[in-house]
Amino acid sequence: MKHQVVLIPGDGIGPEVTDAACMVLEAAGADIAWNRHHAGLAAIEAGSDEVLPSETLDAIREHHIALKGPCTTPIGEGFTSVNVALRKRMNLFGAVRPVRSVDGVPTRFSDAPVDIVVVRENTEGLYAGIENVISDGVVTSLKVATRTASVRIARFAFEYAVARNRGKVTVLHKANIMKVSDGLFIQCARELHEAEYGDRIEYEEVIIDAGCMKLVQSPELFDIILCENLYGDVVSDLCAGLVGGLGMTPGANFGDGDDAVFEAVHGSAPDIAGKDIANPLAILMSAVMMLRHMAERTSDTGCTEVADRIRDAYNACLLAGEKTRDLGGTLGTRAFAEAIVARL
Repeated sequence: MKHQVVLIPGDGIGPEVTDAACMVLEAAGADIAWNRHHAGLAAIEAGSDEVLPSETLDAIREHHIALKGPCTTPIGEGFTSVNVALRKRMNLFGAVRPVRSVDGVPTRFSDAPVDIVVVRENTEGLYAGIENVISDGVVTSLKVATRTASVRIARFAFEYAVARNRGKVTVLHKANIMKVSDGLFIQCARELHEAEYGDRIEYEEVIIDAGCMKLVQSPELFDIILCENLYGDVVSDLCAGLVGGLGMTPGANFGDGDDAVFEAVHGSAPDIAGKDIANPLAILMSAVMMLRHMAERTSDTGCTEVADRIRDAYNACLLAGEKTRDLGGTLGTRAFAEAIVARL
């Protein structure tokens, strides 16, 4: 069956890596009709007066699923994050970032492979973006935490664990200092676990600084990590470093209904844009996640078969040393995609 998917190429290296992913998907037999829309600087360049045009949001609401490349976010000035705005306006509250060791990409943990999923609350915390200048040189930033959002993301994490036969959920927090906001977050997770999941899922709470130390010492201690917004952003990148970097990690954002956006979690890297050296693996892994989601949503087993073929092909490439430069190889963006296609 034909699947309608919104494609947001993004900025910088975004168009290059999304084009490479689309080439592999087509070669693998994915039955997808792409609906191209813009966000970020690309939207401005296309004539929009908004970095997140209403047409793009409307397309996602219509088709419920999108594959998105990286969008540029200025540091310390300019427009606010397109990614944050998209998640908030579409109410994509649950971010999922799987982090797994892959044969052919050696790391210091190759003898004890990493297999962690970071689940991140996407709509609250300090990323609510409520900042105010109190006086010259004095700024406040408000951290938002609600029981509704805390319970919702905790349930999402527990249900994800049950559906994928995961054994443990670890909540990372700083409730020893932020006793009210982080205290509410862990209270909601703890109460929900005791009431509904205690007989199925192991549960623990770890202060985030100690948790980060344990992650780099013994990542095998972790299974699913549940975090509020800012912590999840930082921890997911830390975990990516355990398996080879952000070029090795996919990402997805889920809402209450059918809406889901799958994306590369790395930046737009404008300094290497147009040079055919960017690694398209992260967006391709995200596309594999998207295919599996489509299979669950529509019972289309063909999506699962295509996802398996693509995964097996890029795994074979990595094992054979057919890699991009960031992973120690010599291939460019297009050549790596062509190598994957050759192994389908």
